[in-house]
Amino acid sequence: MSGREQAWHGELWLGTDFCLVAGTTGHARAHAHYAHQLLMACEGEVKALIDDQPQQASLLVIASNQRHAILDSDQRVVTLFAEPLAFELADLQRLCHDVGPHLQRLADGLGELPRRQLDPRLEKALQRIRALDDGALPAQALAEAASLSLSQLERLFSGTLGLSVRRLVLWQRLRQALRLAMAGDSLTSAAIAAGFADSAHFSRSVRSQFGIRADLTLRQLKLRLLS
Repeated sequence: MSGREQAWHGELWLGTDFCLVAGTTGHARAHAHYAHQLLMACEGEVKALIDDQPQQASLLVIASNQRHAILDSDQRVVTLFAEPLAFELADLQRLCHDVGPHLQRLADGLGELPRRQLDPRLEKALQRIRALDDGALPAQALAEAASLSLSQLERLFSGTLGLSVRRLVLWQRLRQALRLAMAGDSLTSAAIAAGFADSAHFSRSVRSQFGIRADLTLRQLKLRLLS
């Protein structure tokens, strides 16, 4: 691996509960994130470090919150990030195996995949998180939207997802800020609009969640919003 950090290049197709990135990989330091991630090699095999073990295959599957790193740059891949609350990992793996690294066919297939049936209270909370705007979203307000106490909401999230309410809200804020930054907003304005304190806070969160530098990578990806 080169000592200089390399950016990712290509296209990013952003849906409501998934996104697809097609192009060449850059470096991504060891990290873990909420979304399931599946990497499909456009030719040959893709390499990654998963749970500190080198892995190499035409399709690599990284489950939600599984630690991983991309050490080799310039691998031609299509990468799927998908929301665990929406999709079963086995369904995603089957789709990627059947379709391969074809953006439009993957997007069509993801649109047709059944979504997970959730506890109605969790569904209400999730809808409120997905509707996140530039206002604050205190956990108490989220609990009220789901007709739960704060402690009940925390138990529901941790029991169903192994994830705190705060981390899921952070994921949605990241998604919003990434969309704004890639649509042309400065990192500072995108960060503040999505509820981050400043661009440094946003950049630290991108580094923590994706293992990449926001300033180095976002300007190298072309955004397409999916309905």
